[in-house]
Amino acid sequence: MSGRRHEGVDTADVAASVHRLAVLLQAGLTPPRAWSHLARSGDETAGAVSRAFQQGRSVADVLRSRGEAWAQIGIAWQVATTVGAPLAESLRGLADALRDAHQARDDVRTALAEPQTTARLISWLPLAALGLGAALGFDPLAALTQPIGVVCLVLGGALMIITSRWTAALVARAQPDHALPGLGADVVAIALSGGVSLDRAIAVSEAAAGSPTDAETLATLDLSRSAGVPAIDLLRADAAAQRQESRTAGRLRAATLSTRLLLPLGVCTLPAFLLLGVGPMLLSVLTATPLTL
Repeated sequence: MSGRRHEGVDTADVAASVHRLAVLLQAGLTPPRAWSHLARSGDETAGAVSRAFQQGRSVADVLRSRGEAWAQIGIAWQVATTVGAPLAESLRGLADALRDAHQARDDVRTALAEPQTTARLISWLPLAALGLGAALGFDPLAALTQPIGVVCLVLGGALMIITSRWTAALVARAQPDHALPGLGADVVAIALSGGVSLDRAIAVSEAAAGSPTDAETLATLDLSRSAGVPAIDLLRADAAAQRQESRTAGRLRAATLSTRLLLPLGVCTLPAFLLLGVGPMLLSVLTATPLTL
């Protein structure tokens, strides 16, 4: 089953499932039994994992197929089971990280709600102007059938389409990333909690993630080596800092969106308003039959 089908899974739901799984594991249940109990509560992913245990398939592969949030859990699961790290502790930490990331995305979505609504309302101004002209006694539709009116209609419609796509692009750039900030540091910390060396932890993490270790995590590991201090706490602190930085950046993007939305308003929406609203009314006046004295 492809991951695209599960892209809409709520991160908060994943965090709740992972937290329940961690509690079951901490209570002494084996991973197959813990996933089986979770599946009985109606969790679809837990059901898929339980079937994977019965069929001898990779749990990490099943989790990766369930969407972005579960895929990140799959990376951590593969690392923890490879090095023998404590699963309950590792999953509990990731559940907290997912909740924090979900809260950050909620904060950004809340901040984006007002400018998005304003942009949608303003984008309908040109069409509202047509209705206003008809209400005032003009005949804008008849005016738009004339050659000049057709030009106004085509240009105004094109500007409205550009406004819609431009606004959507600005809003999309302001949306937070679905990736879990600090996951690289968290995964290496999980590997180290299994008692392996730094080099082994890096190798296992990169194999699970399918990508090189990020520069920030490597810098933290270098600090641990040079200072002679345990790397696990440093990595977890670094992951927490990355999530806080991501939350702040998301709020800043949302705050600047209101200003950026003025660009399509001035460049496209107002000209479209003139072409579709004011233009037909002027044409109606100019083409009206002159009054006889």
